[in-house]
Amino acid sequence: MRILLAGGGTAGHTSPLLATADALRRLDPSVEITCLGTPRGLENTVVPAAGYPLELVPPVPLPRKPGADLLRVPGRIRDAVRQTHAVLDRVDPQVVVGYGGYVSVPAYLAARKRGLPVVVHEQNALPGLGNKLGARVAARRGGRVAVSFPDTPLPGAEYVGLPIRRMISTLDRDALRAEARAFFGLDADRPTLVVTGGSQGARRLNQAVSGAARQLGEAGVQVLHVVGPKGEADPAATTATGTPYVVEHFVDRMDYALAAADLMICRSGANSVVEAAATGVPAVFVPLPIGNGEQELNARPVVDAGGALLVRDEELTTDWVVANVAPLATDAARLATMSAAARHLVPRDADEALARIVLETGGAAR
Repeated sequence: MRILLAGGGTAGHTSPLLATADALRRLDPSVEITCLGTPRGLENTVVPAAGYPLELVPPVPLPRKPGADLLRVPGRIRDAVRQTHAVLDRVDPQVVVGYGGYVSVPAYLAARKRGLPVVVHEQNALPGLGNKLGARVAARRGGRVAVSFPDTPLPGAEYVGLPIRRMISTLDRDALRAEARAFFGLDADRPTLVVTGGSQGARRLNQAVSGAARQLGEAGVQVLHVVGPKGEADPAATTATGTPYVVEHFVDRMDYALAAADLMICRSGANSVVEAAATGVPAVFVPLPIGNGEQELNARPVVDAGGALLVRDEELTTDWVVANVAPLATDAARLATMSAAARHLVPRDADEALARIVLETGGAAR
């Protein structure tokens, strides 16, 4: 079976795509998988590194406000669809799988024109425009719609969860903790805070937490701070405390970061929420303040269950970190309660569940 997986831009789309691709190969080693992305996304690095062929078409961003750029969208879509048809000619897939984002719209439109079945996977609790279109295409062509969170408002949605990498879905944090902390140069036994704004970083998180470096160090809380490709954090204030504050621009061993963590501060994109919950890492979720509010909706089930705190972006200040994070990171009993509350909220086998849907859909189209 030949399968085209369309998704890219950030880790929010590429991580579930690659998790599904790996699951497809485990379930059926004979499948031929091709990925579809755009020239400017993270997929240009992570897809070839994972060993999958990558085809590229132009991105078609949808402007949020009326203007000249909005008038150019129809022409850009036509060009991207035309180039996607050329990819379909080369790959000849039995099924097209879309994960949302800029590249999925031309993939859905080209698949509809060819009469190919579509499988849609929506990462967020609130779907984007691309996957709303994809769900309509799927309904007409014998396709399927899978979602990461219950009650996601897409017609015909099947709740499977979010595909996450096996290194995370099978993670034993206790067994890997000492190795993970040594990998980052952290002390083996100190309370450990991990901070990450996702694959692009987050200035608010970087500034608020690094501003509290001295107070965290004085409380004995060591920090692994993933600032993003262009992000900055100044841990100089911790030198007098002797408590480690490690700054990384990017971490490709997220299993190590999760194993090292007693507490995490992060955005609440679907990947961050599901990976933290699935592995039982207590979290402080700081939803991205732009968009349609989907990040707060992503976080809400874990927060309501007691597995995480939710702090609005404008409320995450250095003073808030000093007042709330240092006491929480050193409260082992409370962290254990939060971990237990989060651990069983999300499926760990969504990668294989989605892969089976793809194989069933492609098989029916043969």
